[in-house]
Amino acid sequence: MADWRQVLHLEPPQGWLNDPNGLCFFHGLYHVFFQYAPDSTDGRTPKGWGHWQSPDLLHWTFTGSTLLPDTPWDCSGAYSGCAVPCGDVLRLYYTGNVKHPGPHDYTHTGRDSNTLLAETPDGIRTGPKRRLMANADYPADCSLHVRDPKVWREAQAWYLLLGARSLQDAGRALLYRSRDGLAWTLARVLEPRPAFGYMWECPDGFRLDGRRWLSVCPQGLPHGETENQNRYQSGYFGLDGDWETGTLTAFAEWDKGFDFYAPQTLRTPDGRTLLIGWMGMPDADYRNPTAALGWQHCLTLPRELTAGPGGLCQRPARELDALAEGAPLDLPAGSTHTLPLPFRLRMTAPGDFALTLADGVQFERSGGLLALRFRDEALGGGRTIRRARCGGPLTLDLVADRSSLEFYADGGATVFSTRFYPADPRISLSVQGADAAVQTLRPMHFVLS
Repeated sequence: MADWRQVLHLEPPQGWLNDPNGLCFFHGLYHVFFQYAPDSTDGRTPKGWGHWQSPDLLHWTFTGSTLLPDTPWDCSGAYSGCAVPCGDVLRLYYTGNVKHPGPHDYTHTGRDSNTLLAETPDGIRTGPKRRLMANADYPADCSLHVRDPKVWREAQAWYLLLGARSLQDAGRALLYRSRDGLAWTLARVLEPRPAFGYMWECPDGFRLDGRRWLSVCPQGLPHGETENQNRYQSGYFGLDGDWETGTLTAFAEWDKGFDFYAPQTLRTPDGRTLLIGWMGMPDADYRNPTAALGWQHCLTLPRELTAGPGGLCQRPARELDALAEGAPLDLPAGSTHTLPLPFRLRMTAPGDFALTLADGVQFERSGGLLALRFRDEALGGGRTIRRARCGGPLTLDLVADRSSLEFYADGGATVFSTRFYPADPRISLSVQGADAAVQTLRPMHFVLS
């Protein structure tokens, strides 16, 4: 069996990884926490928070588990949340999940969803935990599914978003306001009419280009040929107005690929907004063979967000440019090459084209549709096809790691992310319909402390 350890993406040293949590820059370091079950590759044991830190997004140190499910408020899992710098500490807001034994459905009975707070001076050591809210503090028409706090400060106020499911099975986000980040008052419920899915997870609120944006993960949307193709979705709404009174615009998906969920943003010291997602999918019917090697899942590359005429665009964070080695290799249309992973490919296609990797992954445009297609079941672990609409000349920026692919098309207006599992770290690459250029990338630096 091949070793699919990646050299550009954050992975757990062992066990299970899912949602990125607590993304921030604090005391000279980027902090990336994540849902972590070190003793389980299937994620079925209670999860805590693992922690990576970096001075530059290129050199990373794994420090272990920061939050453990070790109190009566979070004994079934220290679930997703965020980190907010506050003086000399980071405030870690998260959901403490408790599932009571018995014949419960865990939607209407048997679950406690607690909004908890812990503080850390360094992202590694934490003090005592505090419970800020419990189910009785949420709106009475909410089910027991209320989770994933995202907290930020704006002007003189603190704001907190929680994802929720109503008793009428409608997805919603609960917006709270506070003067101190400790005592919270409900400001509004963001819930489109008609209902948009039955549950919203992992809400995130941020400002970009003078506008407010709400990112959520709706569950229960109807699937289409080019929309909502995964089991669950991740996307964003624009907000016309302020947080407490503004109107939501149309929903747009972050990523059209097989593996993307639960994204979260952070601000860099120079003012950029970065997005990192879980390169996975809950309850997917495809698989990841790294589980047989002792770990499962990774995070996406950090992505810079910009606002375009049609919505938000993504591109790999510019720090990745420093990993380029040597001069780019030209790949004329109609050629086939064998290349070592990782690499970065760029191309401009005026019309239809096809890019084939490892003799089994095809990224193509035909008849106004972009498609990411697996023609080899083992290479994709059961992944099949994902599509998006796309017309006119197309630019493509592809980052290929040892077992993942991130395709950024049309300046990042359309993105496809997927895992793949080639048998060899050198793969074939065939280009049809357009010329391309490929650049070898150096590995990032990972340290286990």
